[in-house]
Amino acid sequence: MSMPSLLDQLKSMTVVVADTGDIKSIEKFKPRDATTNPSLITAAAQMSEYGEVVDATLAWAQKEVGSRASRDGVLRLAIDRLAVEFGQRILKIVPGRVSTEVDARLSYDTQASMDKARTLIAQYDKLGVPRERVLIKIASTWEGIRAAEQLEKEGIHCNLTLLFGLHQAIACAEAKVTLISPFVGRILDWYKKSTGRDSYPPEEDPGVTSVTKIYNYFKHFGHKTEVMGASFRNTGEIIELAGCDLLTISPNLLADLAAATGDLLRKLDPAAAKKTPMERITIDKAIYDKMHATDMMANEKLTEGIQGFSKALAALEKLLGERLDAITSGRRASAAKDLFKVFDLDGDGAITREEWAGASVVFDALDADHDGKITPQEMAAGLGAAFRLDD
Repeated sequence: MSMPSLLDQLKSMTVVVADTGDIKSIEKFKPRDATTNPSLITAAAQMSEYGEVVDATLAWAQKEVGSRASRDGVLRLAIDRLAVEFGQRILKIVPGRVSTEVDARLSYDTQASMDKARTLIAQYDKLGVPRERVLIKIASTWEGIRAAEQLEKEGIHCNLTLLFGLHQAIACAEAKVTLISPFVGRILDWYKKSTGRDSYPPEEDPGVTSVTKIYNYFKHFGHKTEVMGASFRNTGEIIELAGCDLLTISPNLLADLAAATGDLLRKLDPAAAKKTPMERITIDKAIYDKMHATDMMANEKLTEGIQGFSKALAALEKLLGERLDAITSGRRASAAKDLFKVFDLDGDGAITREEWAGASVVFDALDADHDGKITPQEMAAGLGAAFRLDD
């Protein structure tokens, strides 16, 4: 009898979530839940196998808004619909929930975030998707947390993302949000850059210790908000967080875990957390602002994350606009070329990880030679044969 893989063992103590918009990857690894973000949706929308989904979404948006609607109005509706369309398809595969993200450009506007969340959930409602199967992702700004607090009261469950600090986590728990997604890998990235260190042992990884602290705090004080570690850079981080409520993992790391064997020890445990002495912290806006201002890592990474997801949305808008023009005029869209220009901020002909600022899993997938830069050729190859740089 063969020994179970690390992935199989992890599934016995933690809910495994697929961090991807790629339907085929979800079918392969069979997670319980799935989550997407603007960078992942943008990447998935460019894959040739999803071309019909994109075209059908644009056609639906044009019909829905009518002939007099502006082009921008069609594109805004199409982006919402595309996120819901991918979500609906994912829910036909996973038995649990899918996370769909509110426009990151609304992260500091409570009312606009609530309005967008209600729009997204209304589309799921029309498709007959039960609300308990959808999590609306909102950035963990003070304004986003307040939006989530109200939405939860309306029965719209939320996943608070771009979470880097304990103050954000506690504010979410006190607002009674359903789930939070602390970003392990992005925390590690910041500390490596700020200290000049090349690496950390998994047990000392700053992202791992941050999520462990949040998990123990929640379990110690009986908060019902679920903790889902996200944004992993290596399997060592995942192994150190075995036992966390949920872990959302990219397809390449899921594959590594599926191929690995050995004994997987549970590192996070509610009973142990209950016995861990700690002080309760009550968060109001003044305390949140003070803690956020003094936590340079959380401050910088939250801002950077919102900018990155906003950039991905802007790229998606441009790409859908090109596709819409191609449909209406019969021209092919030079989508890969346009996407490259959006991210190549200094115009040097290569996209660095800092310029990308979106999901690292997408950057790594496009960076074929793993040299830390995406060339125009790598962009074109990664987006599939449907789009070419020389169109």
